[in-house]
Amino acid sequence: MQHVFVMTYGRSGSTLLMGILNSIPGWLLRGENRHAMRHLYEFHASGLRERARVNPARAAEPTHPWFGIESFPEQVSLEHIRALAEATLMRPEPGTRVTGYKEIRWYDDDLPDYLAFLQQVFPGCRFVVNTRHLPDVAASNYWTHKDDALTKVRAIEEHMLAAAADLGDAAHRVHYDDYAGNPAALRGLFEWLGEDFDEERVRAVMSTPHSRRGKHRTDDL
Repeated sequence: MQHVFVMTYGRSGSTLLMGILNSIPGWLLRGENRHAMRHLYEFHASGLRERARVNPARAAEPTHPWFGIESFPEQVSLEHIRALAEATLMRPEPGTRVTGYKEIRWYDDDLPDYLAFLQQVFPGCRFVVNTRHLPDVAASNYWTHKDDALTKVRAIEEHMLAAAADLGDAAHRVHYDDYAGNPAALRGLFEWLGEDFDEERVRAVMSTPHSRRGKHRTDDL
């Protein structure tokens, strides 16, 4: 089972991108989960942090207040986190080759550490980084109620892109304004993923309404 995660922010066209990726035979990416994996990351990080903090010999004694934490099993934790995430968040179906999800909440200060955690949980996972023309993003209903929305979303994008840059070939960037009216712009993404690019199939996805707002226009395709 391979894993792919879509990194983005709200109103970037990521639901359409998820639909395009899910049109690939054997793919099943789920939608947002409000950063549920962060809770598992915090659990794992806490176990490692406390294991490193105690004196192993003393913590192994049943009279110690942190009894047992010195043996927190890092690899077992990662394996069970992966099993839990696959069984609850991703739920691959028979025939699924690639699973994962898209998420719009990649703005925590420790994002590089969190991405490294995901790579430990899901060895070989890859990240599709989706961006959009920021003034259009900031003008959407999702952002307009926030003070200085454009500054906020620009900071989120810069933080996300900086973290993704450190992933090297494990990350690939696409831009909504490039592919929304031009399916061929996604050919490079498909090549990076090692999947056949079927322009007619992508075109059909784009002709279908995605998310809660209007249709992604394909009239000029």
